[in-house]
Amino acid sequence: MCILIDENDNKIGADTKKNCHLNENIEKGLLHRAFSVFLFNTENKLLLQQRSDAKITFPGYFTNTCCSHPLSNPGELEENDAIGVRRAAQRRLKAELGIPTEEVPPEEINYLTRIHYKAQSDGIWGEHEIDYILFVKKNVTLNPDPNEIKSYCYVTKEELKELLKKAASGEIKITPWFQIVAEAFLFKWWDNLNHLSQFVDHDKIHRM
Repeated sequence: MCILIDENDNKIGADTKKNCHLNENIEKGLLHRAFSVFLFNTENKLLLQQRSDAKITFPGYFTNTCCSHPLSNPGELEENDAIGVRRAAQRRLKAELGIPTEEVPPEEINYLTRIHYKAQSDGIWGEHEIDYILFVKKNVTLNPDPNEIKSYCYVTKEELKELLKKAASGEIKITPWFQIVAEAFLFKWWDNLNHLSQFVDHDKIHRM
């Protein structure tokens, strides 16, 4: 079950993944907690994935390393220093990309800030999330699940800029949350991967 929240990210309940992503519920204000991982290798290249065609929302779209939801269970509900969300990220990095859990312990997953956004995927499905932005810098072992991921690649800043141009011209599709982060924040964070503490803001929720 996904974690239902109010606009200030306070837990107010739980609901199924399906219900959380139905536009008819989103239009009534249903909002859930999510996270987006941006994983860089030691060459400062960002790991991107192309979502599986089997995904309900945004199938076949390019996006950041890993995007998912903490579950409404005791371990992933724990809010102190976003440890629950970071545990969820560790779980999903293993499930989607096959990254061994011992390679990405929660203490090496850096929580920067939160973003509140809403986006339709099609006439039925969409997203309405407060998204925790998580950064990892590490070389990892990859063994992606083809049911989750269609393709993946590491990119430089320049290569990502080219990808964003292709998305703008309609050659490829990128997820709305990745586009929001890329346009508003990503490159200044990327320029300061070894000095991210200056961008940590756990009080503000960026309304996009």
